[in-house]
Amino acid sequence: MKKKFILSFIISFACFALVFGFFGEKIFSKNNTTVATGEEDNTENNTDEDVIEPKNEEEILFLLMGVDAKDVKKSKGTRTDTMMLFKVNLETGGINLLSIPRDTRVKVRNTEDKINHAHAFGGPELTMQTVRDFLNLDIDYYVKVDYKAVMGIVDAIGGVEIDVPKNMKYSDPTCDPPLNINLKKGLQVLDGKKSHDFLRYRSGYAEGDIGRIKAQQMFMKEMIKQTLKPKNILKLPKLVNTYFEYVDTNIPLNVILKGANAARKIDMENMKTNTIPGYDKKISKIDYWIYDREQTEEIVKEMFGDYLLDQ
Repeated sequence: MKKKFILSFIISFACFALVFGFFGEKIFSKNNTTVATGEEDNTENNTDEDVIEPKNEEEILFLLMGVDAKDVKKSKGTRTDTMMLFKVNLETGGINLLSIPRDTRVKVRNTEDKINHAHAFGGPELTMQTVRDFLNLDIDYYVKVDYKAVMGIVDAIGGVEIDVPKNMKYSDPTCDPPLNINLKKGLQVLDGKKSHDFLRYRSGYAEGDIGRIKAQQMFMKEMIKQTLKPKNILKLPKLVNTYFEYVDTNIPLNVILKGANAARKIDMENMKTNTIPGYDKKISKIDYWIYDREQTEEIVKEMFGDYLLDQ
């Protein structure tokens, strides 16, 4: 049986912005002006010339990628399992989030393919270029995580309270480590392991991966809301090690630090979320998500209109 690592966690830019807002100057005093690690084959430090400055000082647009890997720094050749486009307003704390189903059929290197294959072919650079071409958006930044991040963050804040919508039971001994999900329906506090299982679960949703995406979005809102509670602020330094181990990004440090102020203003009830619309279709015995071009263009224009490229 094919091994499956269903990475399903949303790393909150706001959470890490808080960490760096309080502790960033000390943490990064020995580093350059970015926290980018780049692909694992790139061992040289970034120079000032490598830093991409935001096109809008009040906002940042970035692509969040979850990879099928046990180590985000050694993820070359792996597919993305989760892909979300974020726009964060650094002045107001407003957030727009667009989920991109991993089976979306788009052009990858001039060939129709699943969008999650782009990372396997060319890392974050090809993934961003593929999304740029697909959505006609000017995207420069990415945040890449692996599945261990969810455990570290959730455990650091003492768990996340979630109303599990149904009994979730699924196992796959071929996974490494073996997957054994057994969650009961109802309101409960999930620790890191159980949160990971909640977000990996997909087989029981009538909508398949779209159902999982809705669960991801709901979990992310609750995770950020609970992380920003005063009682959890003092726990945030524990996230620093999680960041270095499980996160790879090319967002400049000065932008992350600026995001700390925005994090304090975030109102999760006003967060705008959406998903690329479409339908499932099997082509040559392969399952794809066929996106609705007209509806997608309308959603992108509404959520990210300022970043549209010239036609």
